[in-house]
Formats: sequence, C-alpha cells, structure tokens
Amino acid sequence: MSEINVNDFKTSEKDTGSAGFQVAVLTKRIVHLTEHLKANKHDHASRRGLLMLVAKRRKMLDYAKRTNPDLYKDLLVRLSLRH
Repeated sequence: MSEINVNDFKTSEKDTGSAGFQVAVLTKRIVHLTEHLKANKHDHASRRGLLMLVAKRRKMLDYAKRTNPDLYKDLLVRLSLRH
C-alpha cells in the first residue's frame, strides 16, 4: 500500500472530525502498527492496540455506510480496503 495522505480526505481546511478523515487516519495508524508487529512479534500491548484501532475503523465505516453510502464506497476504493 502506498503512503496515505490523510489531508486528501479532509472536507475543508480545518476538518478533523468527518468520517472520511477519521477512517483515513485510523487506516494510516493500522498500517504503521501492522509493520511494527511484523518485526516485533511478541509486542502484545501493540497487538491489542491494533485490534482496538481496527474495531474503531469498522465502526466508522459502518457509520459512513449508514449515513453516506457514496462516501463509504469511495473510502473502500481510495484506501484499498476490501480486495
């Protein structure tokens, strides 16, 4: 996966709370932690944090799907989720 530029997901200059932006930030953190865990297999605290981030992203994606299906589909494509 290429580097994620979270600023591409902002709806305005000061946007930090929209579902699209939050999903992008969570995805970037998930990718980073996944790489960390490949090198540090016994880091169970980080593994737990990763699982919590994945659950939070799932909830945000469910919200986006419920409120704005077009945004949901766009996020899946732009973030390369769901192969």
